[in-house]
Amino acid sequence: MACLLMTRPPDAARRFVELLPKSLTTELEVIYSPLISVQPMDARVSLDSFDAVIFTSSNGVSATDGIIELKDRVAFCLGQRTTQIASNAGWTAQMCGKTADDLVEYLLQRRPSEMLVHLRGQHSRGNIAERLTEAGLTCREQIVYDQCLLPLTTEADSALARLQNVIVPLFSPRTARQFADLCPAGSKIHLIAMSEAVEEPLKSLKYKDLQVCSEPEAKSMAQLVSEVATQLIRVESDLSAQ
Repeated sequence: MACLLMTRPPDAARRFVELLPKSLTTELEVIYSPLISVQPMDARVSLDSFDAVIFTSSNGVSATDGIIELKDRVAFCLGQRTTQIASNAGWTAQMCGKTADDLVEYLLQRRPSEMLVHLRGQHSRGNIAERLTEAGLTCREQIVYDQCLLPLTTEADSALARLQNVIVPLFSPRTARQFADLCPAGSKIHLIAMSEAVEEPLKSLKYKDLQVCSEPEAKSMAQLVSEVATQLIRVESDLSAQ
């Protein structure tokens, strides 16, 4: 049986698996082995000096839980899910694209007059605040959560060591780097990267195949995972029938 190895934090991993057809997941061994743990920072988030925020993940939104002065404050958000979560939390949320480049371009075109702060993780790509500031907008950044690296679970190690096909969707460059460092040699892995930046650390591995998602979003990733899984299940079925 082919295996689907999920390396995202548990809630995000299970949401992703729910995007896949149930008829497909019943034919897969699904293993959860988070390679990153999101931990909030101790420092209290202060918005006293800012009129609007930038959220590039739902973890940034979570860091503002309990802040009461949200009404009518604007949140410029990356991705549909982050935008929806920010809206549910009380922000006047605007989706600004799917990538950091999209968000920067969106804000530079509209040039909001508000004082901006990017609430981000310890490890972040895109240099959003720096790029906006250099272009003449007022933007600061505050680190509100950390992303701690984790080892592969025993179950994941065992699956990768066995001579079975393992599908591994990877969603961030840092997770991809961690997986590349930990993956046992000789594993029959089928890698799916959310973007070219995620693909780069995986090129050092020996893999059965490596594909890059056409759009950096969960639905596109789910479609590609479904296609790869369907093909593997078909091949395994044909072999067992011989």
